[in-house]
Parts: sequence; C-alpha cells; structure tokens
Amino acid sequence: MKIAVSNIALTAFHHARELARLPALGIEGVEVAPSRVWRDTWRGLTNAAVARYRKAIDDAGLRVIGLHSLFFDQSRLGLFKAPMERAETMDFLEHLSKACRDLGGRTLIWGGGRKCGSVPAAAARAEAIAFMGELARRVEGHGTCFCFEPLGPNDSDFINSARDSLAIVEAVASPVLKVQLDAKALVENQEATIDVFKAVRPMLVHFHANQPGLCPLANGGLVDHAAMGVMLRQIGYDGYVSIEQKMMNKTDPLADVEKSARLVKECYR
Repeated sequence: MKIAVSNIALTAFHHARELARLPALGIEGVEVAPSRVWRDTWRGLTNAAVARYRKAIDDAGLRVIGLHSLFFDQSRLGLFKAPMERAETMDFLEHLSKACRDLGGRTLIWGGGRKCGSVPAAAARAEAIAFMGELARRVEGHGTCFCFEPLGPNDSDFINSARDSLAIVEAVASPVLKVQLDAKALVENQEATIDVFKAVRPMLVHFHANQPGLCPLANGGLVDHAAMGVMLRQIGYDGYVSIEQKMMNKTDPLADVEKSARLVKECYR
C-alpha cells in the first residue's frame, strides 16, 4: 500500500513549500480538495491554474491521486436538486473530472452534496443510479472514476453503508463508478469487518485513514488502524491509503502530518 495525504492538512492556497517536505515523511501522493487550492473551483478554475498546481506537485516529487471534498464551496449543487441545479451539478462534476485527469489523478470521492431529506429511499437510489449512469457516459474518456463515500449517519442520510455504495456501483455497471472506504465511517456504521472488506474488494480503489472530527491519527480510540491495515492486507489491497485530517497546527502543519504518516506506515504497510 502507498501513502497519500489530503491537502486539507496543509495551509490553504499556499502550501507549495509544505508539499516539498512530504516525500521525506514517506508520503507519495496528494489527495486534492479543490477549494483548498482555488478560491473558485467552478467558473473561475482555468486550465492554466490546474497546470500550475500539477507542476507544484510534480516538482515536489509527488503525484495527485484524485480529488475529494468536491462540493465544499458549491453547497447549492448536488443530488436531489431541482432540474436546473441537477444540470449544473452534472456540468460541474464533468469539469472536476477533467481537472482530476489533467492533474494526473484518478479518483473523485463524493462525500457531501447528497442529502436526500424527504425523498423516499427507493426514489433516492433510483435517482442516484440514473444520475451516475448519465455522468459515466460524459466522462468515460477521462480515465477517472467516482466513488460515493459511505459516511456515518451524522454526516449523510444517503449511502451510509459500504454495501449500499457497492449496490449502486453494480447497478450502474460502469468503470466510471467504484467503491471507496472510510475508516471512521466503517466504525460508525458497524462495518469494520472482514466480510465487508471482502465484499467490496473487486471495486475498491481508495481508502481514507481518519479519525472522528478529522483530527490527527492516533492509536487507540474509536478507530483501530492496525485492524484496518490487517483487513486491507487480507484482501490484497495495494492502492493508496490517504490520510484525511484537518490542519490544526497553523504554526507547523507538517508536525501533525508526520505523526499520522508514522502511524500509517506502522499499521497499513
């Protein structure tokens, strides 16, 4: 398994120097939250801006593995919207898929922007399948894939289960839709079991190592990272384990990243 870190752990908009220090910590990849790099991730995001960020990543000896936190600055978009917002959401995700491709990444992790509210469960699932089928046709030439991130009940009311995510992937039946797992959500949803890992293995392309509140990783507590690492090895997962944590130390953000990277090397490799 290879180690990546989300740029939400780094200084917003200005973290080129921090990127250059990551390889010394054993980190090989960066997972990009677009709003952590660009103040406008939609109409104002140019090809030149994407190319500049890729150069900063390349110059640091890293690679972009994909995007996440897709809707952080676009809260009016998402699933279960009126027709006009639905159409714009489709355009926005096609735009992000192109940005991911141009950055050299593959995965786009869809966490927020999908609360179904009063929409019945069966109707919500049908809408998600139809939406992803259409999106898949539009981005199939990009070499990217989308993953609905299974989240705990406090974070989402739609796709809380890894098995639910897998069922939608199987219904869409396109290489554009895959499965991602999230350590804290697995615990919150009582899915931190080898049966779940085995069930999603054929479609699993990404793993978030995190803690509740997205604080720096630590031994003990709610999430047993050593056990997560054992199960990933048992299913033969050899993709990226991405550290997902917020920047909490403004003076030296990499102090926390270094501690988390050390734990990931101990538990996941």
